Amino acid sequence: MRVLLVEDNSKLAIQVKSAFHKLNYVVDIANNGVDGEFKGDEEPYELIILDLGLPQRTGLEVLKNWRQKGNKTPILVLTARNDWSERVDGLKMGADDYVGKPFHMPELLARANALIRRSHGEASSGLSLSGIHLDDERQIVSTSDNTEHTLTNIEFRLLRYFMINPDVVLSKSRLIEHIYEGDTERDGNVIEVYVKRLRNKLGKNILQTRRHQGYVFPENEE
Repeated sequence: MRVLLVEDNSKLAIQVKSAFHKLNYVVDIANNGVDGEFKGDEEPYELIILDLGLPQRTGLEVLKNWRQKGNKTPILVLTARNDWSERVDGLKMGADDYVGKPFHMPELLARANALIRRSHGEASSGLSLSGIHLDDERQIVSTSDNTEHTLTNIEFRLLRYFMINPDVVLSKSRLIEHIYEGDTERDGNVIEVYVKRLRNKLGKNILQTRRHQGYVFPENEE
């Protein structure tokens, strides 16, 4: 899954990005409000983490503009710890949650994961669909007969993205955007390899091919 972090403190941005990497998220960074707003308009992110104290355009302006344009991506704002008015303004303008600076990284990660789960109708940790349960913390998938399979990082990212988008045809290009970072490993044929691996572990019908379109994870497996 892809996350946008709009934060001008480069040291903090690197720390947050590293923490999300460990949970197999792909993270894009913008260090000012103008670039951040542009990225949020152009890319389909699962979550945006938005600092309110940004150069060039404030976080509140960016937030307001996104919501006015119909951007419904979950937004977690970062605010000064003691500035309650910023938190209130952010929530009024459409933020979904906030974390005050300085913060503990586990809290940020927990709130981020909760927002993503909530946006996809999942209240508990992990994902369950079509007799399959994906354990976020252990990076393990289990089937209805309680067989467990350990996943590689890419297999985990790919399956997680399929499961939060059931019955949606996902093209290779869209899948690549959400499981790879930067310009590396962008070969669409690699997606075929990982889809085959997931089918070998979970059953051939778990991911269905739509010719010339992509793949789909059926909510009710046939």
